[in-house]
Amino acid sequence: MGQYDDRAGGPAPVQDEGADPGPGEDPELAALALKILVAGGFGVGKTTLVGAVSEIRPLRTEEALSEAGELVDDTGGVDQKTTTTVAMDFGRITIRSGLSLYLFGTPGQDRFWFLWDELSLGALGAVVLADTRRLEDCFPAVDYFEHRRIPFVVAVNCFTDARRYGAHDVARALDLEQGTPVVLCDARDRDSGKEVLIRLVEYAGRVHTARLLDSVGSQADSV
Repeated sequence: MGQYDDRAGGPAPVQDEGADPGPGEDPELAALALKILVAGGFGVGKTTLVGAVSEIRPLRTEEALSEAGELVDDTGGVDQKTTTTVAMDFGRITIRSGLSLYLFGTPGQDRFWFLWDELSLGALGAVVLADTRRLEDCFPAVDYFEHRRIPFVVAVNCFTDARRYGAHDVARALDLEQGTPVVLCDARDRDSGKEVLIRLVEYAGRVHTARLLDSVGSQADSV
């Protein structure tokens, strides 16, 4: 699902075979679905975001935290967390008629990062969730997507007991590449999560279009 399209230099849309085209709709457009990753540090709210926005019952691969896990998982700041994602979360949301997003939540702990390469194949882009109380925890996700040239937005999950910072302050603290969007959100709220996803789709669309035009221009210059 969502294999990378080398010809276009970007993700290939996948068709949702279970979706029926509406009246007067092009069947090809009606079945358009895009793959989105939801990443970030341990306990930042990835499972919560996927569950809040998904229109289907989300698939979760959570296991209870164990005493053995305390030796390798930093639970500082999220002491009340009792479970952790060990593979991925999966959900689906329809943004508008004919456009759905498949959401893949990544595991946050270091020992599960080997799964990221498989999950990122064919992704349009990613949401990097951030917690200002543990902002350094999202650096690995930011580095991962920057190095692989996968468009992403940083979504600051505004916990009630966390100090509030503006988008510009967060972007500067994370040393983001110019133009990378930073948005504030509440991962528990469906409308807030949907706004984050819409922002990502718009941004990723601009990035992939610009790359495609650059590629076509380079090919034309070489002829």
